[in-house]
Amino acid sequence: MPLDHTHDVQKCSWLDSAQDKNSDFPIQNLPFGIFRRRGSATAFRGGVAIGDQVIDLATLAAGSALHGHPELARQAAQACAQPVLNDFLAQGPPAWRALRHALFALLARGASPAQAAAVQAALVPQADVEHAVPTRIGDYTDFYTSYYHADNFGRIMRDVPPHEEVVSPNFHWIPLAYHGRASSIGVSGQRVRRPWGQSHAAGADAPRVEPCAWLDYEMELGFYVGPGNEPGDSVPLAQAENHLFGVCLLNDWSARDIQFWEMAPLGPFLSKSLATTISPWIVTMDALAPFRGEWRRESRFPQPLPYLDNAQNQATGSIDIQLETLLETPARRARAMGPVRIAGTSFRHQHWTAAQMLTHHTMNGCNLQPGDLFGSGTVSGPTAGEAAAITELSKAGREPLRIDCGNGQFEERSFLADGDAVILRAWCEQAGFARIGFGQCRGEVLPAHSAMPTS
Repeated sequence: MPLDHTHDVQKCSWLDSAQDKNSDFPIQNLPFGIFRRRGSATAFRGGVAIGDQVIDLATLAAGSALHGHPELARQAAQACAQPVLNDFLAQGPPAWRALRHALFALLARGASPAQAAAVQAALVPQADVEHAVPTRIGDYTDFYTSYYHADNFGRIMRDVPPHEEVVSPNFHWIPLAYHGRASSIGVSGQRVRRPWGQSHAAGADAPRVEPCAWLDYEMELGFYVGPGNEPGDSVPLAQAENHLFGVCLLNDWSARDIQFWEMAPLGPFLSKSLATTISPWIVTMDALAPFRGEWRRESRFPQPLPYLDNAQNQATGSIDIQLETLLETPARRARAMGPVRIAGTSFRHQHWTAAQMLTHHTMNGCNLQPGDLFGSGTVSGPTAGEAAAITELSKAGREPLRIDCGNGQFEERSFLADGDAVILRAWCEQAGFARIGFGQCRGEVLPAHSAMPTS
């Protein structure tokens, strides 16, 4: 994905809020989502974030703003006028790029008064909108690709010497994953009910059924699939990024006590299907081009098999996306203290790249479809403050987090409590380029139902 004029840090928009240094959405970003005016009965439609506004792509496509731009850009905008972005994602990189370039031209300083006026008529303040899941997600796959996350969990759950390896050997050869539940994916603002489930306490004779006591989050990225592949065909690594549209934030809510019982011997089931929360905006792979870098596996680990390795992936497979997790407890909320930052890391630490994940996903002929979503797996880094789940941060409750509640008072968290809100944020910044952000992914924990329904 070569750099072009849309990455030029000197370029500015005539929309003043796009120049705000605190904005996630300068003209160099232009992420896509689905929205409508809050409280209205109008249909959801595609939009692009710029500064503190959203460009209504349905309005833009119906007007004259795109006259004079390539037909492909107009076709792309028309596909975005629908309640989901699947048809747009299916059009592939030429259409994505054509629309990005057209929007950039319309928003840049120097656009004609008529063009600027046409865009102004399609702007809606972000403060006045509500969002929906951007695509009709046919399938959702969650990967497990952070060596540091796998190592942290192995050491938390097993008392082993520091020099002993706890990560399974296949982790270095396979981008491991499980198929998740698309129906419980919700957009930022999702309220997540504490689940009931079956767990097994150490030393107990039998499992018990009760509300989850070890509720956790996982800070991840989500990748949206563009064009799919035919059943029986695989996507070579050299072509994988042509099938990736963009990236969102993703919180993989996890019921750890349920998970540890049901994962012997198979993978996650009810512990993961309770909810997955995603951010509303999809930052395109084109917008992320300046933040690509070298991807190298540490020499102490096995190197990927040939179908998961090439010079292009080694040179640009890494994406330096900075991520942070914030926690807002009811006590801090009541005192208007806002959320507290509890962890932060970068996606560049991941053991596998997004292209490798997609290629391995399709190597058996599994057919991906436009709008499908896959999670990166928990993005933990090499230091204690880069752990991307509260189970890691608290050592499964042995070292609870201390949360400042003001007035010299503190509360502890080993796992998430009712009323807690988890907020994920992310951004990219590098000298010589504009800082771009992802917005936020917020989810709040609701109490469990008072009793589990019975027959």
